[in-house]
Amino acid sequence: MKIVGIIPARYDSSRFPGKVLADILGKPMIQYVYENASKSDLLDEVIIATDDEKIVAAAKKFTKKVVLTSKDHKSGTDRIAEVSKCLDSEIIVNIQGDEPLISPLAINEVISPFLNKKELNMVTLKCLIKNKEDLLNPNVVKVISNRNNYALYFSRSVIPYSNSLKDLDKNYYKHIGIYAYRKDFLLHFVGLPFSKLEECEKLEQLRALENGYQIMVIETKYESLSVDTKEDLEKINKKLMENTNG
Repeated sequence: MKIVGIIPARYDSSRFPGKVLADILGKPMIQYVYENASKSDLLDEVIIATDDEKIVAAAKKFTKKVVLTSKDHKSGTDRIAEVSKCLDSEIIVNIQGDEPLISPLAINEVISPFLNKKELNMVTLKCLIKNKEDLLNPNVVKVISNRNNYALYFSRSVIPYSNSLKDLDKNYYKHIGIYAYRKDFLLHFVGLPFSKLEECEKLEQLRALENGYQIMVIETKYESLSVDTKEDLEKINKKLMENTNG
């Protein structure tokens, strides 16, 4: 079974244009993502998929695995689907281009269920929410799952509802935005019409649920740290400098 990781890298981010090329201790952010993803021992290949020649030029300094895609895609999922059409692979992993500290172990965790469950179409990750700020932040997506580890719902709101937020270590989970798909399902998924829940929450994974498809959600200890603003970039730089000096 061939498994390929694809990193969608769009240049025109609304809040931080060109962020995937932002300098982090002398290297562009996208290079950190690529190098960390390449450490996963379950990936056969890692490819960068971008809509911009500047990202292509930067990526080619550290890898030949970069593909220029259409500028018309509405999401990273659409971008990886374009690339996956030409690949001889069974599993495609969508690795976010704005998470320079992505753990190769987390990538392995999202892939592993496919190794012995032929019925799976889509897998993602979750981790416990440990502070009230994340719980109340609409940019931190929450997820609830059933006893068989399949998603019931994803939301920017607090789910499940509670009139007390004391039990943060028991009831609330953050969705980690890394996905693994069976290739055939990925190509089917991007062809589905936008759903009402997806439009409401601005979360494309709800398109799968609203169309009756299951998403397995694996709990992980990995906590994502994405770069959406220049302040986020400063946090990443500080963390890496601490790791280097420590």
